[in-house]
Amino acid sequence: MPRMTAARAAVEILKREGVTNAFGVPGAAINPFYKALKEGGGISHTLARHVEGASHMAEGYTRAKAGNIGVCIGTSGPAGTDMITGLYSAIADSIPILCITGQAPVSKLHKEDFQAVDIASIAKPVTKAATTVLEAAQVPGVFQQAFHLMRSGRPGPVLIDLPMDVQLTEIEFDPDTYEPLPVYKPSATRAQAEKALSFLLESERPLIVAGGGIINADASDLLVEFAELTGIPVISTLMGWGTIPDDHELAAGMVGVQTAHRYGNATFLESDVVLGIGNRWANRHTGYNLDAYTKGRKFVHVDIEPTQLGKIFAPDYGIASDAKDALELFITVAKEWKAAGRLPDFSAWAASAQERKATLQRRTHFDDIPMKPQRVYEEMNKAFGPETRYVTTIGLSQIAAAQFLHVYKPRHWINCGQAGPLGWTIPAAIGAATADPDTPVVALSGDYDFQFMIEELAVAAQHMVPYIHVLVNNAYLGLIRQAQGGLGINFEVNLEFENINTPEIGVYGVDHVKVAEGLGVKAIRVEDPSKLGEALEQAKKLAVEHRVPVVVEAILERITNIAMSKTVDMSDVTEFEELATEPGHAPTAIRPLV
Repeated sequence: MPRMTAARAAVEILKREGVTNAFGVPGAAINPFYKALKEGGGISHTLARHVEGASHMAEGYTRAKAGNIGVCIGTSGPAGTDMITGLYSAIADSIPILCITGQAPVSKLHKEDFQAVDIASIAKPVTKAATTVLEAAQVPGVFQQAFHLMRSGRPGPVLIDLPMDVQLTEIEFDPDTYEPLPVYKPSATRAQAEKALSFLLESERPLIVAGGGIINADASDLLVEFAELTGIPVISTLMGWGTIPDDHELAAGMVGVQTAHRYGNATFLESDVVLGIGNRWANRHTGYNLDAYTKGRKFVHVDIEPTQLGKIFAPDYGIASDAKDALELFITVAKEWKAAGRLPDFSAWAASAQERKATLQRRTHFDDIPMKPQRVYEEMNKAFGPETRYVTTIGLSQIAAAQFLHVYKPRHWINCGQAGPLGWTIPAAIGAATADPDTPVVALSGDYDFQFMIEELAVAAQHMVPYIHVLVNNAYLGLIRQAQGGLGINFEVNLEFENINTPEIGVYGVDHVKVAEGLGVKAIRVEDPSKLGEALEQAKKLAVEHRVPVVVEAILERITNIAMSKTVDMSDVTEFEELATEPGHAPTAIRPLV
């Protein structure tokens, strides 16, 4: 039997579980693992500038490509605690990432040793499993179980904590005979599929709510096939955006209190049966007033996690199933029923959804200087095609992006849905671009999100990871300012100041162009909306030529309110601009899928 250190055995298992890339920051307590990583070969490593950044890179890496599991590595103590935000973000959105931390020797764990913290206990609430391995011989089994857990049921992250002496201990391990454990996923039955679809037989205005579980299951094609077979319009959740192309005749927009379309909300409120697949009924989708969301309609809910069924409200029927397995059965049953003439004709209902989609567009074309943010998204729609992958986290910029941008493919909207940590966008974009370098990545940030982890731009410059970063700058915490308006305050949300080194940018304070260029990337500032399209085209060329990120900073007017509900009620969204279809304002075009 071959002998090797436990750290080397762990590296060999990573390779056999399909890991090709890792993101991290070395340190004394994890150096034995880094030694094994170097000597074992086969796994590329990206050196982050911040350990939280490494965890978000791992997230972006997983989210960008089916089958990926991002790996982030850090030393003991603060490295582990820095990665907690990434673990929380991952478990909240059902994203599998593996976090590996170093630890003080086993004999020192109870002696308050330098940088020794019980990271497994800290991480347990935000992981599927968190383990400090106390016996070297257990390392192979713990890693094998980690991958099994990350892939089984509702996907999610795992943390493995490795004391230094455990890493260095030699064990008997034969990597050539290693096999991953089978993945467990619940599957719908034929009887359950028939029961679920029976709700359609008495429906006149059904909708499908397509969640991120469809993307996790790599089942977007099946979702589109099922929608086309039945003729039922599809509402995507924020995490399910891209399951059906935005320009599809059955795509009916998004619903919610912030990241929603006027036509999506209007269509939803007319529906009588809702079939939710792989979704959580998250509050930004439903709002807090569940009566407005549920009254007058019946619900069928399909989710891979049994405890999700009934968590927010009790559906009329629930199925614990992987989305792909459920959709395959739904298609089989629907085909049989359609051939027998049992399925109702929903064409008039689908046509009414498209009529609302054509007439309830928000206006985007403004020529104001400073720019209105709506114009930025209009220009982005023109500049970036259906092959573009967008990455963003939270704030007015993200909310407006979901209202105005267009997404045509699964995994082309990479968004931190539930946790929404500021600073997430840059490292997540690096992870996504690393996972799939052939797909153009466009990141989007407000100025505050951009400043939180701006140092990670140097990572992309060092490792030559090109992408475009659209930075909308209003020198405000815009979303919090708008939320504070409901309380009658405007307090500690203003970022303006006169920078003595850059008087040319006035009250906008931080010269993001200089900072970005100092970190090794290219940057362009735009103040005139008529010049923004040209800047985006130039950015595409610079990214290709120099193989680094290119930041396009759009200087916005200081205060713009974006449509959302003040009462967190999806039936009561406050609009601040006129419709695009009013005289003189053509609706935002949805680019044909090519």
